[in-house]
Amino acid sequence: MPSFILILLTFFPLFQLEERTIDPEFKSELEKIYNKQIPTIDIAQFLELKRNKLSLLDAREENEFNISHLRHAKNVGYIWFDMRSIYDIPKDQIIVVYCSVGNRAQKIAEMLIKAGYKHVYNLYGGIFEWVNEGHPVYTNQGAQTPQIHAYNKRWSVWLERGSKVL
Repeated sequence: MPSFILILLTFFPLFQLEERTIDPEFKSELEKIYNKQIPTIDIAQFLELKRNKLSLLDAREENEFNISHLRHAKNVGYIWFDMRSIYDIPKDQIIVVYCSVGNRAQKIAEMLIKAGYKHVYNLYGGIFEWVNEGHPVYTNQGAQTPQIHAYNKRWSVWLERGSKVL
């Protein structure tokens, strides 16, 4: 058995998936909506940062969140966002906010920064890019699901994987 593990570790890099690059047109659309004052964090950085204590906030509406969301995310919504929903998060804790592509998350992140939160990031590309890179999303019951709320027809074209729900 130990020799099998050694062989696996030796050849595993040969079988790793090629790193995905974000669609240039999608990136161009994101650059148009992102405010340079709000720091973004890409998925690789998020996965590294996730090892630390952080709060993950979903800025989509409840119906979108109920279809699927990132594991351990707290739904704070957008239209009815209320600062009281995050009263328990310390001002110096790392906070990552996401939505479908990042527009709503950016606006929530801006409110958090204005309220004195020091380490707030917008997840670059939102849940769409998360799913496009092959990462899982979950239902409220904790089950992995292929379904993703596609927000609207205009933005749904950037969701390359999963089962779109409108």
